[in-house]
Amino acid sequence: MKTFTAIIEKDSDTNLYVGYIPGFPGAHSQAETLDELQENLREVIEMLLEDDDLVNVGVSVS
Repeated sequence: MKTFTAIIEKDSDTNLYVGYIPGFPGAHSQAETLDELQENLREVIEMLLEDDDLVNVGVSVS
């Protein structure tokens, strides 16, 4: 499984978590929880890498 590290901030105006993957254009999302954001980012990366036939993608949240 390939793992990507996400940069995450909590937006004080919307109370949402906002995250992106550095160096990976188009890999960004937002969510109400960290778990939901992690899943959203995983899905975004899978869609962006679909042409490379990468099946397992992990996103580390730290």
